[in-house]
Amino acid sequence: MRNTITIPNNIEPIEIFGAYDSRTKYLKKELDVEIRYKNRKIYIEGKDDESVDKTSKILFELFELLDSGHLLDWDQFQYVVSRYKNDGNGENKRINHKSMKEVVNTGILGSRVFAKTEGQAKYIEELQRNEIVFSIGPAGTGKTYLAVAMAVDCLRSGKVQRLILTRPAVEAGEKLGFLPGTLYEKVDPYLRPLYDALLDFLDSEKIIAYREKGIIEILPLAYMRGRTLNNSFIILDEAQNTTYQQMKMFLTRIGFNSRVVVTGDITQIDLEKRNDSGLLSIKKVLGENIEGIKFIELQEEDVVRNPLVRRIIKAYDNYENNK
Repeated sequence: MRNTITIPNNIEPIEIFGAYDSRTKYLKKELDVEIRYKNRKIYIEGKDDESVDKTSKILFELFELLDSGHLLDWDQFQYVVSRYKNDGNGENKRINHKSMKEVVNTGILGSRVFAKTEGQAKYIEELQRNEIVFSIGPAGTGKTYLAVAMAVDCLRSGKVQRLILTRPAVEAGEKLGFLPGTLYEKVDPYLRPLYDALLDFLDSEKIIAYREKGIIEILPLAYMRGRTLNNSFIILDEAQNTTYQQMKMFLTRIGFNSRVVVTGDITQIDLEKRNDSGLLSIKKVLGENIEGIKFIELQEEDVVRNPLVRRIIKAYDNYENNK
């Protein structure tokens, strides 16, 4: 089976093939095809019609993404390939090019933050539409990072007056009482991932200044009790480690003109009793029809870290299902 595709005039071949033909090599390996290029034409050969057809559809979708003005990076390229490789024709998860093109925020070094998968694009849309969003999914799907990007954007644009980032300080392996230092020093390692995400959008001096003024707060969940949070963008991270009562306490802190994002991975609950997790019960408590509240479930295919992370997650899922 053979097929010939012409590259549109507004797209440079390197945008498709990648540096040193890295993307071409990846397609050859994953779909077992031969790919040659000459005079803006791509020649595809394979042992069967299906592999050649899938490769052709992948290339046409890459053309569409690039034509829409989207800068195609390696993660998104792999995402497009994986959909066709794993799901046949890939049409049931066709990318919304408009959503993928929208920039959520820009990092300190000028890198643009946007959705890299269809699941992330839907997540961003719901963050913009709703007051409370629950984002549930495996590690590496951008749950926290995209929430922080949106939060900083809301702060810069004046939609909110402060950011509040919180996590439950669950004792995973080590007892807090035996760790050295003051209480703040003991809980700091639990909050470090939130600092890391912020540092992509604000320089360290500004973060320190904002913390001193109370514009940014990064604190353990236990410190939220008794407060009413107005004009704030609030992120509760690692929510799978909240108890039922902690989740109730947190959600009842919300004041006027505030947005809330709750993120978590129900496969990584560190509580002694898994069923105590507030994230497991919250969907049953709230249901799915309360206006202003949205649940988003990101999947294995939305993982945008090292491809090995996706394989590790799949291996664990298979092991636990068999067990």
